[in-house]
Amino acid sequence: MPFRPVLHAEWIKIRTLRSLLGTLSAVLLATVAFSGLAATGSDRTDPLFSVFLGVSFGQIAAVAFGATAVSSDFRGGALRLALSAVPDRRRWFAAKAMAIALPVFAVGLVTGLVTLVLGRLLLGADGPTWAQGMRGALGCGVYLTLMALLAAGLAAVLRSGTATLGVLIPFLLTVSFVIGDMSGSVADVLPDRAGQVVLHTSWDGPLGPWSGLAVTAVWAAAALLAGARSLRRRDA
Repeated sequence: MPFRPVLHAEWIKIRTLRSLLGTLSAVLLATVAFSGLAATGSDRTDPLFSVFLGVSFGQIAAVAFGATAVSSDFRGGALRLALSAVPDRRRWFAAKAMAIALPVFAVGLVTGLVTLVLGRLLLGADGPTWAQGMRGALGCGVYLTLMALLAAGLAAVLRSGTATLGVLIPFLLTVSFVIGDMSGSVADVLPDRAGQVVLHTSWDGPLGPWSGLAVTAVWAAAALLAGARSLRRRDA
């Protein structure tokens, strides 16, 4: 089967699952809500991150979306049914990854723009410039997409959404901050820390906004390759 109808079929799966649509909505709602709260109470030393601080919470919803979209195919024989129509497992998994990436990027970009407008309204003259804000909005969309793909790849390895969230959410909420406090050199290349450089007005580490996103992209690519390898070597 050609790639395009496979992609279309995977998109139909995603848009017909209420839980996935709800998770996508949570990306927008969580990011905007927590960013608004952060902007009103911020010390404003980093105006751009004051606007986009809610991304730290919105990424949890993006991770849940990527993990659930993949793990749902490992329940009830859905994967066997999909592979009977698309025997090429690499093509199927590539279509699945794209069906995850496209809506997350679209929602992430809208989230970034809404968050930017709200943040500038709340911060006024203390807010970031439009140039800084547009970089942050674009970075928000790219970052959330990469984190969803990281979760998708890990879910293909673990074959469980619960296990994937059990690994990633504690890492994002706890481990990353602990390692960051202990060793800046290690924290610089963690997927969340590296990717969120694009949401800061300035940065002290070796990574800049786009090189930081490139590091996160490497993590996501490694997870997807591991997921594709696991899918190819293990029974459906």
